[in-house]
Amino acid sequence: MISNRVKELGRQISDDYRDKHPILISVLKGTMYFVADLTRELDIPINIDFMSIGVYPGITKNTGVVRINKDLDLDITGRHVLMIEDIINTGLTIGYLVQNMEARRPASIKICTLLNNPSKRLMNIPLEYVGFQVPDIMMVGYGIDYNQEYRHLRYIAAFDENAQS
Repeated sequence: MISNRVKELGRQISDDYRDKHPILISVLKGTMYFVADLTRELDIPINIDFMSIGVYPGITKNTGVVRINKDLDLDITGRHVLMIEDIINTGLTIGYLVQNMEARRPASIKICTLLNNPSKRLMNIPLEYVGFQVPDIMMVGYGIDYNQEYRHLRYIAAFDENAQS
């Protein structure tokens, strides 16, 4: 099911960016499997870059303000940018990252997310490409973690953090 949806997204992105040579920006670590599979489904020239973000203890959860641990290596000025996320909940973190990218003057910025949880949305962020709408439950697998565990699962599963002891 994941692979079928990733193929569909790949076709749509390829069609939409046919003559634009976009830069795909993968927000690590949760996107690692998704971006690898997605890029193999594209039939257009692309560049790929990575950002790694971290949290400020006690600040990030409700504000979306993050620490950039690894910034871009490529210059995105005048380029079409596609931000790749694993899951979007409140929208605050991706909103902050898009604002950061906009300051670099790209030609365009669009967002592709594997999972979208609109029930938690605090900020209206336009999502151009969405893999799956998900309910308000904790998810793990296919790159998405809980305390740096479960990323390696080949599937996405609901996770009860209260069951951990």
